[in-house]
Amino acid sequence: MEPDIDRFYRRLVRDTADAIVYADAEGRIGFWNAGAERIFGFSAAQAVGKPLDIIIPESLRQRHWSGYRETVRSGKSRYGAGDVLAVPALRKDGTRISVEFTILPFHDRAGRTLGMAATLRDDRTFAPFSPGGSVAGYMMPGLEANYVTANLGVLASNHV
Repeated sequence: MEPDIDRFYRRLVRDTADAIVYADAEGRIGFWNAGAERIFGFSAAQAVGKPLDIIIPESLRQRHWSGYRETVRSGKSRYGAGDVLAVPALRKDGTRISVEFTILPFHDRAGRTLGMAATLRDDRTFAPFSPGGSVAGYMMPGLEANYVTANLGVLASNHV
């Protein structure tokens, strides 16, 4: 028996354990799945319509928005081509966590970026962040500066 493919897609996106978050070109959240609720602690009702700032540490927001705007402008990011970025993020209770993510830009027929969906995974294998924002104990060779200063919007800092 063939599955209802549309139902399969809807359930996969809605109920997967990984967070799937869509934000429009201005960075306003338009979709927030059950995985995002679990990882970040905000219900969909609390997150949809809010800026991505609700999950981005304040010290990283300027860099986030610079990268986000560049990605929207160019429509390109290496994180849309399968590269994974590990970044600090915020939970509703203010706890800093580490997430890994990739993005999928959405374009209109003219090629303009409408927004981006990110698939994010809670990365509990990373050491916790100190209150000052540095990573306590975990670094990947060659990624130290990018890891500490990266955030959800640094999509364009390494865009293709």
